[in-house]
Parts: sequence; C-alpha cells; structure tokens
Amino acid sequence: MYKRDDSGESNQQTSSISSAKILQLSRVKMENYEVTVYTTNCAFAATFNNVYIKLVGSEGESNRSWLFSIIGSLALFKGDVAHFTVSCPKSLGTLFLIELDKQDFLPFFQDSWYPSKVEVRSPEGDTYCFPVHRWITDREVNRFREGKAVKTFEEPNTHARYAREQELIGRKKDYCWEELKEGLPHCIKEKNPLCLPPEVRFSYTKDIEFGWTALIGKVELHLTGLDKRNKPWNDIDSFERVFRCKTTEISEYVEEQWQEDEFFAYQYLNGVNPIMIRRCKVLPENFPVTDHMVFLNGQGSLTEEIKRGNIFLCDYKRLDGVKPNTINGKKQYLMAPLVLLHKREDKLMPIAIQLKQTPAKDNPIFLPTDSAYDWLMAKIFVRSADFQEHQLNVHLLRTHLLAEVFAVSLLRNVPMVHPLYKLLVPHTRYTFHINILARLLLISEKGAFREFAASGGEAMFTIMKRSLSSMTYKSLCIPDDIEERGVRDIPNYYYKDDGLKLWDIIFKFVKGVLSYYYETDDVVLKDSELQDWIRDIFEHGFLSQEQTGIPQKFSTVAELIKFVTMVIFTCSCQHSAVNNGQYDYGAWMPNTPTSLQRPPPTTKGTKDHIMMQTLPDISTTVKAMSIMSLLSKESSDFVRLGKYPEQYFTEGFPCKLIKRFQRELRHLSNKIKVKSNDHLSVPYTYLDPANFENSVAI
Repeated sequence: MYKRDDSGESNQQTSSISSAKILQLSRVKMENYEVTVYTTNCAFAATFNNVYIKLVGSEGESNRSWLFSIIGSLALFKGDVAHFTVSCPKSLGTLFLIELDKQDFLPFFQDSWYPSKVEVRSPEGDTYCFPVHRWITDREVNRFREGKAVKTFEEPNTHARYAREQELIGRKKDYCWEELKEGLPHCIKEKNPLCLPPEVRFSYTKDIEFGWTALIGKVELHLTGLDKRNKPWNDIDSFERVFRCKTTEISEYVEEQWQEDEFFAYQYLNGVNPIMIRRCKVLPENFPVTDHMVFLNGQGSLTEEIKRGNIFLCDYKRLDGVKPNTINGKKQYLMAPLVLLHKREDKLMPIAIQLKQTPAKDNPIFLPTDSAYDWLMAKIFVRSADFQEHQLNVHLLRTHLLAEVFAVSLLRNVPMVHPLYKLLVPHTRYTFHINILARLLLISEKGAFREFAASGGEAMFTIMKRSLSSMTYKSLCIPDDIEERGVRDIPNYYYKDDGLKLWDIIFKFVKGVLSYYYETDDVVLKDSELQDWIRDIFEHGFLSQEQTGIPQKFSTVAELIKFVTMVIFTCSCQHSAVNNGQYDYGAWMPNTPTSLQRPPPTTKGTKDHIMMQTLPDISTTVKAMSIMSLLSKESSDFVRLGKYPEQYFTEGFPCKLIKRFQRELRHLSNKIKVKSNDHLSVPYTYLDPANFENSVAI
C-alpha cells in the first residue's frame, strides 16, 4: 500500500521499482538467526512495548529488527520464553554483542521490561548466550555482550571496545561516590532508594514484604501504647509478659540463661559479636587484676595461665570517652569495660570486669566472688557496651558499609562482560537499597537508632571513625583474624569452626574461577579495570590509610584470590553471623540492654531495686525489639549463598565450578544441621549456608 497524490504516474513508477527490489532481494539466500528471549519471572517484568534487536558479529551486523510475534507483546510476558527469527543477507561470523531497544506500543505508554537473557542460534549451528538481567525502562539502545568473559585487553574489535567504554561511562553516572561523614567509608550518592537504577532496588515482592513488616511493627507498638511509656519497668515479670508475645527458640533459652556466667562467656564465641575476644598475652596496665582476686587461696597464677594461653580479654576501649545519647529527655550511660575470661578445660568463664578504662577507687574490679547482684550489674553494663560495639563496628561498618564500597567500586569500574563482575555481582544484591534505608531510617538525625541506643547521636560516628582507623585487612579475613586474636584452640567456638570451613569452600571456588581467567601474575597486572576496582576500594572505602593493609593494587593472582574471597565472605557469611541472631540474643532486653539510664556502680553493695531503674525504659525497649525483629526477618525472595538464579557465567568450566561449590555448601549445611540438632543445647545455625543470603540484603 502507498499513499496516492496528484502525481499518480510517479507513484506507480515508484511502486514498480520497489516491487522489483523486493523481488530481487527475495532471490538472495538469507541467513536466519533463531533468537530466543527469556523474560524474568518477577512482578511487572513483562512489556507491552515494541522491542527491537540488532545482532553484531565479527563479520558484520544485522539490521535493527522488530521482535514480532503473532501473539504480539504477550510474547514478552513475565516468565515466558519467546522465539523469533532475524534474517541477514550474509553470516555475521562470531557474535559478541546485541543491541536491544524498546519503543512505545501506544503513545504515552512506556513500561519497564526485565529480560533475563537472549540466546541466538546461528545458521552454522552455534548458540550464543547474552546475559541481560537488567530493567529496560527507556527508549535508548542497550548493549549486551555475549556471555564469555572478556578482559579489557582481550577485546576483539573497536565496536566491542566502544560498547565496553560506553557501559562504564553510563555506570559512573548512575553510581557516584559521596562522603557520608568525614572519617567513614564513602557511599553511593543517592539519598532515596527510588532514585537507584531499578535493577539494584528491592524487588516488588521484597519491597512490599519489608514495608509491610515495618508497618505492622509500628501498628503493634501504637496499639499497645508501649512506645509512648517513658517509665522504667516495674520488674522483670512485667517485661516478661511483653517479651512472650514474640519469641524464638533461642530467645527463650536466653531468658533462662542470661544471668549465668557460662552463657555470658558463650556469647563472645557464638553470639552476634563473635570477633571481640582475643587471647591475653600481657595483662593491660589499666586493668590491675591480681592473682588474689581471681584465684582463691592462691590456687592459680595469672602469669602462668597467660603463658598457657588460657586467659582471654575483651576490651571496649573504642567506646571510651564518647558522648552518650539522651533518650526521652534523660541522659544515658555508656561504659568502655574490660573483661577477663579464663578457659577451664572445655569451658570459658568470666573472672574479672572493670567498667571504665582508667583504674580508680570509684572504678572497682568486679569479680564472680562478689555478691550475685554486684556481679550481675557489672555484666549488664558489659552487655550494653557489647550492643554498641556490635551494631556500629561489627555489623554496620564491617559488613553493610564495606559491602557497599565493594559494590559501588565494582559497578563503576568493571563491565558486565568482565569475569570479576560475573563472579561478584550476585553478592551486591539489594545492598544499596537496604543501606540507603538504614541511613534514612536508622542512623539519621531523626533515625530510630537515636531513640533506643546509648550510642545514638554524636557517639555513633565517633565510634565508627575509631573503628575504621583501627581496622586491618587481616581482621576481615577469618583465618588471619583467628590467628591474630589467638583463639584457634578455644573449644565450642562454632563461629570459628563453621567460618573457617566456609572460607575454605569459598576460597577454593574463587581460586578455580579466577585462575581460569588469570593464568599468570602478568595478566593480573595488565588488567586495568581490575586495578581500578581495588584502587577505588582503597581510596573510598579505607580512605587511603596504608596501615589497614588493604591492597592498593593487585600484583599476583594469589593476592586477587584472597581479596575476592574476603569480599564474598564479608557480604554473605560474616553478615549472617553478626545480623541473623539479633532478635534471638537481643529480644530478652536484660541480656542486651541497648541503653542504660543510670551510671555504673562506683562501689560494691548495690541495692537490688537499682537494676530496673538502670535498664532501658519501656518505650526504649519495645522500639529496639521492633527494629531487631524487622532486621532479622527473612524475605520470600531470599537467595542463599551459592544460588545463582541470574546466570552470568556461560562457559562450561566456571559453570562446572559453580555446581561443585553448591555441592560443598550443601554438604557443610548437612553437617551443621546434624551438629546443631544432635549435640548443641543452643543451636548455632547462623553460618549454615542454607540459612543466609549471597549478599547484605537486610
């Protein structure tokens, strides 16, 4: 059909020429490429717009072709697989790139589409896989590389190099660095998760579930009215009635055991802060514990026990001198205690506690031989200090903020076709979104942390700055950390036992993958994108502090393997170890007071009624319980360590390594389950690979 006008003869001539051209083309043998498009099976992944594709190969490129189907746009419905044919006058050779763009089906109707991958079968019988795993929301041309991993200096031609450069230019616009606070790791610039690129935001399912859980928590507090009651608890029984509304198996055990010395020490090994304890090589000068204090009737010697490796120290010096928070108009108290523990056969027991760093007459050393009440109060102050150290250093800084640093640097410096991107991008899932929410709702000036924690306010950032300045690369690598802290021989240290096994499994997997792509050290040195990644991490994550020991560049394959293992371990295993037990160990408030309302005892002989006046008030307690419950809740789109629903690697060897990695994780998971079910009074499952995610997602 053509449009008729006054010059009808001219139109007829044009029509005749067009018909002749079509006839000529029909005689040319066309090369047909079978194109299969996979749309992700998630909410709103389908598109009703028109989608176009161009195939690019070593011998040329196809025309921009409309992916047309008899069933129209429903061919690209969520979870569906659609088949199309793209015809070319000649073979395109080896395919290495596709271009996708999406145009409005109707005026002013623009939707989003989330394809997972595109497969193309060539006339020669070769199949090429193009991972996408990205929301396409606009009308722009989006380029995606074939799944074979390619380093920057291996690019086959100018077109491939241009696509690689354009991808990183776009990424550097989407993922910008910003200083959160002076002296802290830098973060992504966005202030609102809705401003993030859609592929790194929560899924619709995760968003609804997380928002609903938070809303239910607020409604529950409002209906009970407890969040407005700024009075102390009358007694433990009154708190117990509230606690009973939402318990776990472990939180009930904590309620029963929280006063016991053995359980107090156990939490240094397998609670939510399992990296605080270290072997005491020399008793600190500011902790003047004597043999007479801790060994009755001269039946022991600290010097000898220290030599035998049986004395351990927990020093909260990072909390010293920080300005504590004010909650509900009342000044709170935060101590920087020192705790001495003694290994006796297969048990660890506390033997001395000093609540402030500087020895003085009004800073007594509390002992198990003191009155039960004095000793309990000392342990309560320690547990409150441990909450602050855990939340700000061990949890927020060392997992959430570092995971964000690793992710921003990856997305700014490493394109999708790079082997490092393929290996690490699953470990960045949801990290930006959850961290922005934390900055908005938890640690902001009006955030929830200020409403229930003694370290809320100015103290929060002071503690984290001190933590970063004293952080070391070794402390992030569990084998080095265990060795440096001298805790390898502590019995019943399940965090250590399971963590070392997980590190070995991850290390073996990472070594296999990276050694496949980096056969020699020279290849590592030659990879500029890899070097940009670690340089950004050193500069923006660790603020160019050389004393941390963080690499400034990679010189060897071994250095690369170790660092990448640390990144995966931090984003998955370590985060689970310090996050997933928050409600278990914190729901029974006397075990983990988030704040304390009275100063520490300056003499021994404290009156019994002082404890309830010291513990957090009612509103502070229930707000903390609500937040810990929210941050411990698993979402339905949970992706556990070793699962890769989004396929990035397409080559046979790395895919084979992934399957072996998954088998080894399943085997470890089964062993942990047997151990926990059959041998432990308190199950330790926080490092069961079946129970935690690939990434910092909550």
